[in-house]
Amino acid sequence: MTIILPLFGLLIGIALGLILKIPIPLAYVKYLGVATLAALDSAFGGIRASLEKEFNDKLFISGFFSNTILAAFIVYIGDRLGVEPLYYAAIVAFGVRLFQNIARIRRHIFKSRHWE
Repeated sequence: MTIILPLFGLLIGIALGLILKIPIPLAYVKYLGVATLAALDSAFGGIRASLEKEFNDKLFISGFFSNTILAAFIVYIGDRLGVEPLYYAAIVAFGVRLFQNIARIRRHIFKSRHWE
């Protein structure tokens, strides 16, 4: 039951994003993309922690906001320094963590259902 609420929130957020079609200025597209990737990493990390019975709401909330802000800050610093591809570092870091969390979720589900 504890995993249903985060998944439901994620699906509601995706549905609202698709329905509302809020225009994003071109200057902020990189910021939003990297921040969204960081937020997804935190969300799947929370789901993984919940499945492993290690979920801590304070840790989740602080990680969610700090990851998102850090990702946007990396893009900002890259823009200011003229190193525009610096945001690739955030994409790689959060992308790798996202796939690691998904792999751990998958392994947990396989073990809990004795499918291994």
